[in-house]
Amino acid sequence: MLQNFIDKESIQKIPADTILFQEEDPVENIYLVLSGTISIGRVHMKGKEFIMKLLNGEEMIIEYEMFRHNPRYHFTSKALTDCELIVIKKEAFEEYVLNNKTAMNSLLNWLSTRYLKAQMKCQDLIMNGKKGGLYSILIRLCNSYGVKTDEGILIDLPLTHQELANLTYGTREVIQRMLKELREQDIITYDQLRFTVKDLTFLKREVDCQNCAFELCGLN
Repeated sequence: MLQNFIDKESIQKIPADTILFQEEDPVENIYLVLSGTISIGRVHMKGKEFIMKLLNGEEMIIEYEMFRHNPRYHFTSKALTDCELIVIKKEAFEEYVLNNKTAMNSLLNWLSTRYLKAQMKCQDLIMNGKKGGLYSILIRLCNSYGVKTDEGILIDLPLTHQELANLTYGTREVIQRMLKELREQDIITYDQLRFTVKDLTFLKREVDCQNCAFELCGLN
């Protein structure tokens, strides 16, 4: 898909904090992320923000019911960092997929993997409570953004405590308290908005990690 559209569409650069679309907006485009990090989430009627997933690297943003007449987005999408995107008209994308068997097979495989990943994330958050949910998110962040260092695994994505709370569907105060406990136990460190996980084994043991395949354990 990338190869098909990269020669036809220009690469657009968007700055951090740009809103790509919001809930209930009519669907106009499919987005191919080339670089940067995009959040997909919702804002509760009381103002609480929830981040459903983070997309980085070469990823697609398809947040609607495909092939439906006049669809609308179910979530809000925002750039967390400066990003480069290819923007494709919905009609052109759907026509391409319908007329290309290889593309359709790839899309179905991609969607089924995302479905399993979403189910497993829900399982972690439901079965392990707030603390286990935080540990699970940290493990997934290590898989998606981890860089091995002498200190441990650096999560190479700037995250505030509030943004981490949005990922775990908790409050900033509760997340701060649990992060403080992890720092006191020397499980993690936090410096210049970046976490380093020093003892990944501890986190995995606490949530009864099943050591799933890499493509299933992430936040995308």
